[in-house]
Amino acid sequence: MQATGDEPGAVDRHARYPDARIRAILNDTRTIALVGASANPARPSWIVLKYLLDRGYAVTPVNPGLAGQDLLGRRVAASLAEVQASSSEQPIDMVEIFRNSAAAGPLVDEALALSPLPKVIWMQLGVRDDAAAARAEARGLTVIMNRCPKIEYGRLSGEIGWTGVNSRILSAKKPVLAGKGVQKLTIAERGRRSE
Repeated sequence: MQATGDEPGAVDRHARYPDARIRAILNDTRTIALVGASANPARPSWIVLKYLLDRGYAVTPVNPGLAGQDLLGRRVAASLAEVQASSSEQPIDMVEIFRNSAAAGPLVDEALALSPLPKVIWMQLGVRDDAAAARAEARGLTVIMNRCPKIEYGRLSGEIGWTGVNSRILSAKKPVLAGKGVQKLTIAERGRRSE
């Protein structure tokens, strides 16, 4: 039976995601359209945009109010269709929805109108639309809801864990950095160390 988003199984399916699934998505993703990007450095969408760019992802900010401007060195697009048109040789792997739940459904439909289709629809913390998720999954897309790729990347790479958060080990010892500046780990490095 195909999920419509109304039956209990649809809710349960998106309550938790295996770490291996999140890791695979973050490893396989190269291009991201971040819908709801902000030019305000205090906004979470700006922070996530910067973080993902710093980790080597090709992120295109999407915000019709900022279209045509540069944000962190990336040209802001007005829509997903504009992102797709401007990067024809490199299709969108992930559409990250940094808008409220009410806006998620129309944005998923906009993503489903792209050709080729993105591989992943990722709805930010607090954003959930089970019916839209079911429509995307029926077309073969992977859907993640109510999660932040920055938090998941940090957690899986050990960037969060090295300070004692999520490691079940708290320490007063200052962490040893791998050089000058901020500790920056990758998912691939963490995977090699834990094997």
